[in-house]
Amino acid sequence: MTQRRINARDIVLQVSDGNVSPTWLTVENLTNVNVNLGENEETTETTDFDSEGVYEGEIMQRGASMELEGQLMKDDATGALPPGRARVEAMCGEDKVGYDSLGQIRFRHPMDAQWRIWTCTFTLAEQGGGNNDKSSWGATLTKSGATTTAAVA
Repeated sequence: MTQRRINARDIVLQVSDGNVSPTWLTVENLTNVNVNLGENEETTETTDFDSEGVYEGEIMQRGASMELEGQLMKDDATGALPPGRARVEAMCGEDKVGYDSLGQIRFRHPMDAQWRIWTCTFTLAEQGGGNNDKSSWGATLTKSGATTTAAVA
């Protein structure tokens, strides 16, 4: 078995269309994907006199998030976003609050045998740029609940 470096650009990221038997839509044309497995982590201090001046603590909550970045892309005839991005933006809508704010994503690298699946909330990032820039596009996906897995078919 050979150990290989993994290209960040090879990540496969898909968002569920929200149906009971979901169609998974690839989130297109990303330039940066960062997974933060320490987001929303909470610890509690357990230091006491018997700790002899050394900090002690325990993790009480785990969390994770994913930052997506790319350039804004739209169909030049219709103004429509690519399907995966359109679904992400739909999940960021003003009407997506409470239970309706939760959707699912799955992601993996090509050599992974399992998808990692998150139920998460979706927050649209700032869009724009400077004088000689292409408009930016991005979103933050914040995991809610435990990660599940599914075999790659």
